[in-house]
Amino acid sequence: MWEREGRAFSMYKRMPSRDRSDVMDVEENSAFSQDSMDVETTNPSMWLSFPHVVVGTLSSFLFGYHLGVVNEPLESISLDLGFSGNTLAEGLVVSTCLGGALIGSLFSGWIADGVGRRRAFQLCALPMIIGASTSATTKTLAGMLIGRFLVGTGMGIGPSAVALYVTEVSPASVRGTYGSFIQIATCLGLMVALFIGIPVKEFAGWWRICFWVSTIPAGFLAVAMMFCAESPHWLYKQGRIAEAEAEFERLLGGSHVKYAMVELAKLDRGDDADTVKLSELFYGRHFRVVYIGSTLFALQQLSGINAVFYFSSSVFKSAGVPSDVANAFIGVANLSGSIIAMLLMDKLGRKMLLLWSFFGMAISMLVQVAAANTFVSGSASLYLSVGGMLMFVLTFALGAGPVPSLLLPEIFPSRIRAKAMAICMSVHWVINFFVGLLFLRLLEQLGPQLLYSMFASVCMMAVVFVKKNVIETKGKSLQEIEVALLPQE
Repeated sequence: MWEREGRAFSMYKRMPSRDRSDVMDVEENSAFSQDSMDVETTNPSMWLSFPHVVVGTLSSFLFGYHLGVVNEPLESISLDLGFSGNTLAEGLVVSTCLGGALIGSLFSGWIADGVGRRRAFQLCALPMIIGASTSATTKTLAGMLIGRFLVGTGMGIGPSAVALYVTEVSPASVRGTYGSFIQIATCLGLMVALFIGIPVKEFAGWWRICFWVSTIPAGFLAVAMMFCAESPHWLYKQGRIAEAEAEFERLLGGSHVKYAMVELAKLDRGDDADTVKLSELFYGRHFRVVYIGSTLFALQQLSGINAVFYFSSSVFKSAGVPSDVANAFIGVANLSGSIIAMLLMDKLGRKMLLLWSFFGMAISMLVQVAAANTFVSGSASLYLSVGGMLMFVLTFALGAGPVPSLLLPEIFPSRIRAKAMAICMSVHWVINFFVGLLFLRLLEQLGPQLLYSMFASVCMMAVVFVKKNVIETKGKSLQEIEVALLPQE
């Protein structure tokens, strides 16, 4: 076994596309074999990569914050900017972000591959700062929409960048735990936005403060990324071997560098620097993993999670619960599920969490169907509606929420990882947009029983899909996963 790794290590040093002055002498291979045997029995310290992951997940915090920042202040914004009562304009203020996010996500893979993961974060933060400042200072609807669109482009770049970064800088032993930070940060961003929006009815112009606040974490993200490690995987693909080794030392510790470099070398066929064509992502060797990734995001959005978020206020209102309290309940359920997922991700594995999460969501939707049944009494119906909704959010946060954004960068080969993530995130945003656009109309035409039954069916389809197509990645290196899914030619 170790002779094979010694040969792989020699191969990475002889690679013609790399700078020979940056690599070690071949004579070190025999010593490396013994060192690697010792290293493999221990895991790298999680605390070395921890601060880099935390800084990266600030983009997820901003993502959640901007999703929720207009919820409470929307009425005040419409009054101050002169479009009160215009439901189309109010809808545009909310949904313009989605258009920007789609544009950002389409280009996110090319940005991450072109300028690196760290600069991708900075390019994510920049439009968020400019857009939030524009929204905070505008006196017209047009200015608000421009600001929201700019923020949306940053929101589109962020999810791909953070998923790639966390996957590539985390030790395999805690990659699932760190991946859960993305969902937790998003939940915290949503909750902070709702909390900051509470005084909006008491203080004139408070909504402008809500937008200004978001520039602080965005600015910190842009500056802090200057001091964080670049992805060693990206550096290796650029032929910057010495820098990749230096970053591995920062992230894993010196004793794990050689082993990590050998793992990278195993799958290096000398074509990593070649341009990835879109056609490669839709047929041939790469079709299977892109199909799995796109379908997972499609099922995630078609499960009804956004519909539940959109409809939650009216359900709680009918139960006599104020909107701010309802938002707090939803936020706590979401955050609680995300924390549990973080604790279980590297113990039970991604596939197990996905299976039970989608199954729990299906059961929750059936509870909602029961609540809409005319044979159920009024008070029982309200309890079932509220309980089913909270159960749905909790079970979503256990797996269907956090796992896809972690799993997809794990299963995508290094060469196509960034661009494949961009394609899958674009699928996510397109379906998200249409669910938001059509949900209320479908609810009126089909009724809650049939619509929620359809959502439950999608969740059960997701269970079957995950069972048949998703492999377990817990504790495996990215190279081991690539070998399992994409055998070498």
